[in-house]
Amino acid sequence: MRQFGSGRPLVVVAFGGNALLQPHDDGSFAQQLKRAEQAAKAIHNLVRRGFRVLCVHGNGPQVGQELIRSEEASTRLPIVPLDACVASTQGTMGYLLELALYNQSHALRIGTVLTLVEVDPKDAAFAKPTKPIGPFFVSHRAAELKRKQKWQMVEDAGRGWRKVVASPTPTGIVNVEAVDAMISRMDVVIAGGGGGVPVVRAVGGKTVGVEAVIDKDRTAALLGQVLGASALLIVTAVERVALDFGKATERKIEQMTIAQAEQFAAEGQFPAGSMGPKVQAAMQFSRATGHPAIIGDVTHLGRMASGKSGTRIVP
Repeated sequence: MRQFGSGRPLVVVAFGGNALLQPHDDGSFAQQLKRAEQAAKAIHNLVRRGFRVLCVHGNGPQVGQELIRSEEASTRLPIVPLDACVASTQGTMGYLLELALYNQSHALRIGTVLTLVEVDPKDAAFAKPTKPIGPFFVSHRAAELKRKQKWQMVEDAGRGWRKVVASPTPTGIVNVEAVDAMISRMDVVIAGGGGGVPVVRAVGGKTVGVEAVIDKDRTAALLGQVLGASALLIVTAVERVALDFGKATERKIEQMTIAQAEQFAAEGQFPAGSMGPKVQAAMQFSRATGHPAIIGDVTHLGRMASGKSGTRIVP
């Protein structure tokens, strides 16, 4: 696979959509901007240390908002497809982060790239969608959406019905050259938002969007691999990955090899709903590049880049 990028070392930073919109927040633009300013301080610190930064963000809460807006307006406007909602949040969240970064330093060169990410239409995830998204529906509305929109719906513990979609593995970045061109001239590039807009190559070679969500950490690992990043920094809520999390025997890990991480994963140490995808993405990046992937929290981002904080996963 061709490697892009040159000059100052490039680090890829992946953080969740809840970094800008947490469950107890009011959901307003002003509140999300305040959260963005916290993330921007950490990113600016990396630039000051001499790195170029590729920022990949999640968008789970924000896509949820978009889907609720679409449902509330459904009697007056057509329902917006999920891939378009992902594209919309890439723009909105890129705008928030750019504002916050410019307010750290007007000398920063920043750009946001609307990023299309290719997935395999034969990915097994499409055969059995499991990722719940968007609002809860009453049973009659869920039945109507199944019939009219061809959505797959599941009942969620008595709280109502929700749409479920596939979460396929990213196989390529469609417009990677655009991301690379930005990286070569900017200090910070925001790309792959929400894991990227999921697209497939249809019959006849036409590129079309699909109703799916892509794990943002896997996309970050793929971007880092293709662009020649020196490190992948995956931001989460804890300073280090732990074994026996939440138990009396809990112990934090400073470093583990891919082989050790695979063994711990096989033992069930990294659940699929929490640390599992992050560890898998970290192993993917480190295996492909020979460089470290570090998992830690945003307040220690600079120390993570210098190897002084977080959990390092190495070949």
